[in-house]
Amino acid sequence: MTKTVLIAEKFQNGAGLSGYVAELTSVFLGQTLGFTAHTLEMNAAYLHNWLRVLRSDKGAIFRHAADAQRACDYLIARSEAGRAGRSAEAA
Repeated sequence: MTKTVLIAEKFQNGAGLSGYVAELTSVFLGQTLGFTAHTLEMNAAYLHNWLRVLRSDKGAIFRHAADAQRACDYLIARSEAGRAGRSAEAA
């Protein structure tokens, strides 16, 4: 498993959707960090495959987007803490 999937599993509520949550996390990170349009298009293509699942559970997108946002926030916070720690060591 990739690190992104492992991190997403920490935040997801339902089983079997870790790839979906990880992909949403990637989209949110992409928006924050300025990923290329090509990368975001690949995210969109992957997420399109989940439409069938999402159509069967109308609330799923909101629950899993919230999971992905928490994962994104966690990664950003860890990244910022790591940068701050490296800056303090250098000083």
